[in-house]
Amino acid sequence: MEVQIEDSVLIRSYVNGDERALETLINRHNQRISSFIYSKINDRGITEDIFQDTFIKVIRTLKRGTYSEEGKFFPWVMRIAHNLIIDHFRKSSRMPMYDGSDSFNVFSVMGDEKLNAENQLIKNQIDSDLSILIEELPEDQKEVLLMRIYKDMSFKEISENTGVSINTALGRMRYALINLRKIINENNIVLTN
Repeated sequence: MEVQIEDSVLIRSYVNGDERALETLINRHNQRISSFIYSKINDRGITEDIFQDTFIKVIRTLKRGTYSEEGKFFPWVMRIAHNLIIDHFRKSSRMPMYDGSDSFNVFSVMGDEKLNAENQLIKNQIDSDLSILIEELPEDQKEVLLMRIYKDMSFKEISENTGVSINTALGRMRYALINLRKIINENNIVLTN
């Protein structure tokens, strides 16, 4: 039985000059990344373009030696693809708009202390794309975020389901949004013009 070489080992090999290591990485993740892009774009040609652009960015980052997400290669590549999908929609003016403004700003509502717009925030976004980032949140924050956004539960219902006070549920939601913004900033994910 063939042992699969870990992504991190292949990345090191590629950085050290082994071009075939990159080919192995691309082949390994090709199907999932292409399917993800196609599910948002529904156009094979554009999917192919975005897939190629994704790996051009991957190659540039690896060549610069600035890649540091040890063991998280696939989520990192998915985030690059996700950003390129957003860029594609922005350029083709098909992105949903908020606040009647001309620019798409997915986190324009994140500063709202009442947290009353987070449902619309995710539902109007390219739907489950943020789930990649949500996975990185602490369990208690992720739980509240998913109940609020995907199950459309009130904070009273969340409180009853989790056994914590409404204030604690609100606090977890607030920290989940703060942490999401931090993850986005740390990974240089562009969600605004």
